[in-house]
Amino acid sequence: MKDYHTSAAKILPHYTLDEYRQWEGNWELIGGIAYAMAPSPVAEHQYVVAEVLFQIKTQIPEKCPEECQVFTDLDWIISNDTVVRPDVVVICDKIEDYIKTTPEVVFEVVSRATAQKDEHLKFEIYESERVPYYVLIYPDLKKARIFRLEGDNYKKLADCTEERFPFSSRCKFEIDFSRLWYR
Repeated sequence: MKDYHTSAAKILPHYTLDEYRQWEGNWELIGGIAYAMAPSPVAEHQYVVAEVLFQIKTQIPEKCPEECQVFTDLDWIISNDTVVRPDVVVICDKIEDYIKTTPEVVFEVVSRATAQKDEHLKFEIYESERVPYYVLIYPDLKKARIFRLEGDNYKKLADCTEERFPFSSRCKFEIDFSRLWYR
């Protein structure tokens, strides 16, 4: 049986950062392939993102000796053909316009439309880029899966629903997962 994926890969265009910068709308560029972002996030997604941002933002000045910051929906330019836009990132480097160095923690809020990309493609990207923590948040399940880089691979540390989880990298903070779920 013929492998149509291999044939399709040969004819797909390979886009670059320069082309990406000219596009209108919301896109991610992964390995030269353009991925349309899911439609505008629903209230539940926005609530989770805002709550994660709020919890981290209120703790960083007190608990972080470095100049760490938290951002939402900011492009991370990984290479000339890979640009991702995580839902929430904690980064301990100076940011000018876009993220250009590896974040300390990446949070992705998973929906049906983004599950394949978040659980597989981005998981592999963040793992290979050596992001210390990757958190997949499932609002519909009221659950978060937390992974920590150990060696070259992610190890699942926890499934959180109502717990508090402490993150400890260059910056220390905790997330109270009981506060994330949209009421």
